[in-house]
Amino acid sequence: MAALAEQLSPAELDWPAVHLAALTRSFGDRTILDRLDLDIPAGQFVALLGHSGSGKSTLLRAIAGLDHDVTGSGEIRAPQRISVAFQDSRLLPWRRVLENVVLGTPIRGQEAAQRGRAALTEVGLSGRERAWPRELSGGEAQRAALARSLVWEPELLLADEPFGALDALTRIKMHTLLRELWERHRPSVLLVTHDVDEAIVLADRVLVLDHGRLSVDLTIDLPHPRTYRDPRVAEYREQLLVALGVKED
Repeated sequence: MAALAEQLSPAELDWPAVHLAALTRSFGDRTILDRLDLDIPAGQFVALLGHSGSGKSTLLRAIAGLDHDVTGSGEIRAPQRISVAFQDSRLLPWRRVLENVVLGTPIRGQEAAQRGRAALTEVGLSGRERAWPRELSGGEAQRAALARSLVWEPELLLADEPFGALDALTRIKMHTLLRELWERHRPSVLLVTHDVDEAIVLADRVLVLDHGRLSVDLTIDLPHPRTYRDPRVAEYREQLLVALGVKED
């Protein structure tokens, strides 16, 4: 692959947390990302919208360095510590919750266990350290996945529709939890979602990906906490739905 990918610390260098320049990704003859440019400042919460097949997951995989099976070019600069959260929790069924949370971290032994327990406490799962994944509800499993994502203090959290499989009430609770965790730890966040309201309520900046390029870059200038009932949320929703080619009745 011709892409240049460097693992850099934005805290040490005067660069954004994520810098993409002329990023291109193709599957065969089909171009998914077309010379895309993007900067995400350190600590910013960004949501990414787009139709199915627009390249949202491809973009996340490129930033995470997980797209070795595609043809690509362009420049990628990202932090050293990156965590990825997926739509399903991806907990290993043969490991207990605490073991899942600390799996893959660079820390070991008692320090890993202490950090894992602290992370589980933060997401409301204190006392569930020795539970098996099958014993968790869907919301609890996603809480455990969030704990795993944050246990080693990532500089960048990439989240690919992490709440898409949850029911509406659980999803709202997870929105509150994610925002609280972000305010406490302040990683940069790039959240992929199909839910326009979710993007507006959670993020401070919303992007729309269309035909491999960013067609909208919208700052959400609203205080937190936000609710779906806020009429200002409705105004942003209308702008984004128009950009996505959707008309509300």
